[in-house]
Amino acid sequence: MSKIAEELIYQGRILDLARETHRMPNGKESNFEVIKHPGGAAALPVMNDGQLLLIRQFRPAARDYIYEIPAGRLEAGETGADCIERELQEEVGYRPRQIDSLGYVYSSVGFCTEKIHLFIASDLEQTETALEPDEFIEPLIVSLDKALEMITTGTINDAKTQIALLRYAIQTRK
Repeated sequence: MSKIAEELIYQGRILDLARETHRMPNGKESNFEVIKHPGGAAALPVMNDGQLLLIRQFRPAARDYIYEIPAGRLEAGETGADCIERELQEEVGYRPRQIDSLGYVYSSVGFCTEKIHLFIASDLEQTETALEPDEFIEPLIVSLDKALEMITTGTINDAKTQIALLRYAIQTRK
């Protein structure tokens, strides 16, 4: 598959929208609307006692508070690890001394280029939070078993958080 043409429809602060024409594997052309996003990073903070730090954050797109792991958008030239170190300090007031990769996920491959790098953040040093004016975040410390139960009951319905928790559970229970 190869891109033949692209028309920028909208350019915004955090994403762009393009109409793309691609040559498909069968040789035919197809049109797609694609949200262009710089990508992001998210981390599961593991407290020194093994408990996990989740956040409850108001998300306008969901019109509700969502339980999730701290995350943020990549800035120009920033790595996923750099991004999550910055976001952890801003959102929950911790600086990780250890950051380990959990791989990555695409948020919605049907229409969006956003690739989210997932991490485990550990050996945490407490700092100060620096929330942005439009961020409303409450920390929640839970055990891994409680977090997995929250997935099962539908309390955690954020995809990146579910994947990070499940990958972490697989790693720790080998």
